[in-house]
Amino acid sequence: MNTRKYLQTIFPIFNTQRTKEILNINPTVAPVRTEAQEVHITVKQYNADTLEEHTATSLHQCLPLVQPNTVTWINIDGLRKTEVDTVCQIFDIHYLIVEDILSIGQRPKMDDFDNHLFCLLNMLYFDAKNTAVEQEQISIILGKNYVITFQEDAHRDVFNPLRDKLKLPNSKLRQSGADYLCYMLLDLIVDRYFNVMEQLSDKIEWIEEEIIRNANTRSLARINSMRKEMIVMKRNIAPVKDLINGLIRSESDLLIDRNTKYFKDVYDHIVQAADMVDNYRDMMMSLQDLYLNKANMKMNEVMKVMTIVTCLLAPATVIGGIFGMNFDRIPYLHHKNGFFIAVSLMLLIPVWMIGIFKKRGWF
Repeated sequence: MNTRKYLQTIFPIFNTQRTKEILNINPTVAPVRTEAQEVHITVKQYNADTLEEHTATSLHQCLPLVQPNTVTWINIDGLRKTEVDTVCQIFDIHYLIVEDILSIGQRPKMDDFDNHLFCLLNMLYFDAKNTAVEQEQISIILGKNYVITFQEDAHRDVFNPLRDKLKLPNSKLRQSGADYLCYMLLDLIVDRYFNVMEQLSDKIEWIEEEIIRNANTRSLARINSMRKEMIVMKRNIAPVKDLINGLIRSESDLLIDRNTKYFKDVYDHIVQAADMVDNYRDMMMSLQDLYLNKANMKMNEVMKVMTIVTCLLAPATVIGGIFGMNFDRIPYLHHKNGFFIAVSLMLLIPVWMIGIFKKRGWF
């Protein structure tokens, strides 16, 4: 078994597969997406007075639900090319949006078309078991009086608080239009970033305490692992600033001017999140420096002890070497107490040297 496989077997944190997942992204190669086995379509149609919920079995059932006096939210869990193409044909959505929805590893972005605004970004989750940040691509299409969302995973959803607010007749969401619904969706995704970073900060704090108490090779491996997750966070959070900024600067008729302040609030949050990611990356670099400094200090202590021992044994070596020379005449060579005198010198001189070392503060 080679070294890499041995380390992966004994210490899973040395697995380099995560590095491949993070770095091996080539936008020039057409990705092959595994299509979802099931697609769930839910429709919420509301205004200030009414709220209707539908579970559609066919995408063609969604178009009649879009009415001028109501806001319609169509949420599609599970991505399949057939359903995405059908939705885009029904609502006259540009084919470039179809490609982006079905893409893999796409950079968060915002596109402004004539009759639609398209936002693509990633929902982030933290896998505590594997200490990894997981991604789920979310696509949001804002149209006239409707919002269409595409999610990859139907089992994990952070939009439930939004569904609860829809049940409140006096909520701001029920009183507003489709652009406010788009804002709420983006706001929930951005808020999720802070939850993930909070869990990462707990891990960073634990690693810091471990390094201070008892640094070892596994500590360095954990630092390297966390730095990879910081790359994932940076890659997903930093582009969202441009996405939100694009919505703020957009002159599309789909966005009401009085709701611009809400998108500015999301922008402030994402800027803060990006700053926190940079701070965490700096902390990981500091922890790596701390680990290396502790390793150097430990090595210096070992070398210090070995040097002191060598110095203390030097007098005995010199005395033994002198009396071990093959000369015919050596003082005290045949003295009856010569052995005891030599041994006494070998013991007393190191004791005297220890006193000198302590006086000078060398240990």
